[in-house]
Amino acid sequence: QVQLVESGGRSVQAGESLRLSCTSSGFTDANFFEAWFRQAPGKEREVIAVIYAGNENTVYSDSVKGRFTISLTRDKNTMYLHMDNLKPEDTAMYYCAALLEYTRYFPTRPSDYPYWGQGTQVTVSS
Repeated sequence: QVQLVESGGRSVQAGESLRLSCTSSGFTDANFFEAWFRQAPGKEREVIAVIYAGNENTVYSDSVKGRFTISLTRDKNTMYLHMDNLKPEDTAMYYCAALLEYTRYFPTRPSDYPYWGQGTQVTVSS
């Protein structure tokens, strides 16, 4: 059974850094995508970073490019999102998601991902 568990969310001040973790279980093949999404109140869920485990290629949304970094541990069981220079507009519930197959194009829509964690809240104060 595939499980994803996020952790690391908390309240911080603008300009600070934070690292989120997503621990996965129930799959061992390296042929998968994992992603971080976020959803603020009243807004749609948006992708912010995606990593392909096979070669660790990544893509980022423009809103976080240069500030956030997605990575995997060597055993690929934990995914991180390192967030620098946090802004109040980064306040949201952050979710990790997994797609256990290769696709030619990076999956960036919530509907592309069948597996989700429960979310971890990040609040950034000005």
